[in-house]
Amino acid sequence: MSRTQQEVITKEVLKFLNSLKNNNTREWFAEHKITFKTQETTVKNFFTLLKGKLNLHDDIEKLKVFRIYRDVRFSKDKTPYKRHFAAYFSRAGVRLRGGYYVHIKPGDSFIAAGFWKPNKEDLLRIRKEFELDSSEIRNILSNEKFKDVWGEMKGDELKTAPMGFDKDHENIDLIKKKQFIFIKNITDEEVLADDFMDSINNSFQKIRPYFDYMSEVLTTNLNGESLYD
Repeated sequence: MSRTQQEVITKEVLKFLNSLKNNNTREWFAEHKITFKTQETTVKNFFTLLKGKLNLHDDIEKLKVFRIYRDVRFSKDKTPYKRHFAAYFSRAGVRLRGGYYVHIKPGDSFIAAGFWKPNKEDLLRIRKEFELDSSEIRNILSNEKFKDVWGEMKGDELKTAPMGFDKDHENIDLIKKKQFIFIKNITDEEVLADDFMDSINNSFQKIRPYFDYMSEVLTTNLNGESLYD
């Protein structure tokens, strides 16, 4: 397989996922296990090469390619397999926070970046920063070049102020957030395009001002003093 072939998602990948959508049973999957392994290899090669490109402008600690098997123990949906391929790229060490996510699913592909489940200490630190001063984060979020790629910040949020915070605070729209993520939807045509990997990489590069800001917040106290020196 040439480098060019490894850098693309093929039509066969989407075709397999579409077939799995309509035949999500263990019996069908067993009969098509060889096809699955072939498409999984294509996707894993793509993610591995993307990790290399990300490392040219960031420091990726770990690539996690999610398994296709679903944990159905506590789910009402008992279909055994996911209908997508996905990977998460973790930024390295305690000084670099956040991560990148790629989700390949016919008709519903997307890339994402940010903070999905910050622990309670990090969440409190972020909220305290927004309570103190939101000018820097708002400048980042309102930058037109940034917004052209990533749009508005998304994620779950509280209906009111978290405990210990004023519900009438001027930055309550930021303070009440529980997640701090950005999502960019991708069409099937974009997924199959020759420049798909470069497009993802370029989009992830554009998120860096946000990651740099959040990493600084999470590695300093409210006085701006490093927690790790």
